[in-house]
Amino acid sequence: MDSDFIRPYIRSLTPYSTARDEFAGAASVFLDANENPYPTTVNRYPDPHQRLLKARIAELKEIAAERIFLGNGSDEAIDLLVRVMDCTVGGITITSPTYGMYKVAAVSNGVSIVDAPLREDFSLDMEAISRASKGGSRLLFLCSPNNPTGMQYELEDIRRVLAAFEGVVVVDEAYVEFADTPSALELLPECSRMVVLHTFSKAWGMAGIRLGMAFADSEIISAMNKLKLPYNVSELTQRYAIERLRKPERMEREVSELRDRRALLVRELESLEGVMRVFPSGGNFVLVKVSDARTVFRALQSRRIVVRDRSMERGCEGCLRITIGTSEENGALIDALREVL
Repeated sequence: MDSDFIRPYIRSLTPYSTARDEFAGAASVFLDANENPYPTTVNRYPDPHQRLLKARIAELKEIAAERIFLGNGSDEAIDLLVRVMDCTVGGITITSPTYGMYKVAAVSNGVSIVDAPLREDFSLDMEAISRASKGGSRLLFLCSPNNPTGMQYELEDIRRVLAAFEGVVVVDEAYVEFADTPSALELLPECSRMVVLHTFSKAWGMAGIRLGMAFADSEIISAMNKLKLPYNVSELTQRYAIERLRKPERMEREVSELRDRRALLVRELESLEGVMRVFPSGGNFVLVKVSDARTVFRALQSRRIVVRDRSMERGCEGCLRITIGTSEENGALIDALREVL
């Protein structure tokens, strides 16, 4: 990868060295980290490099451990990428409507935002992406399947983005397990200026432990590790994830069930009066255009049913985003919508 994409001071930064960086292996007496010696199962600091967990993920994803970053949700990886890449001149590029944290990470780090908005059908505008690149933007965030639209992009679409954008392309695949398209991880060997984000929050059902993954060229991962907090992934999170990863078949079964429920919910929504359109989705949610989104949103809330109002986002006027729930939850939603609409 062209190291010029990374901020110069980060390339020369010596990261903070923890007590656990200075020793690796088995020991019976730990007097190096000022910990409380009384055992509580969590009285010791966690592995700052998450070695055991990364080894399991490396096996699962078929990628070298040195190309994996683990953080406090994907949001930590997003924030670190904005800080790591030299975005101070050309800003970051987004393709709105998309996940809102890209903007938050940019603004909170004093970085400008260049929008290459999606076309009316939510497809990518390659000319707008190319203009952003020529304007000096060094980092582009592409969400696939996209949140909130549900649009999933083919690998060839991502190749076209990589050809049109000369900086680092971040493909956020938080919902990839629910999609019909293969993961962009397949493209990593072809391109060193690409980052792929995955999460344990959606398909794996571990949103509460806050664990996200970034896969990239080892130089990018090294730069992210320099900036991360020393113990950014807790001992409890690492243990829980390792245990959950022992049973991938459970995740696969749940994803299959949710995909079936998604198809059923789409059919039921399309049969309702007042539903103007249900957009195709590769995620565990659907974007639905209704006659009066704000009124419907509030009416559902009054019935203790919570969905997301996306009607104020560019290109999503009149739309609600609805997560695929259990059969009972989906049924309650449809019953309520029949009353409301």
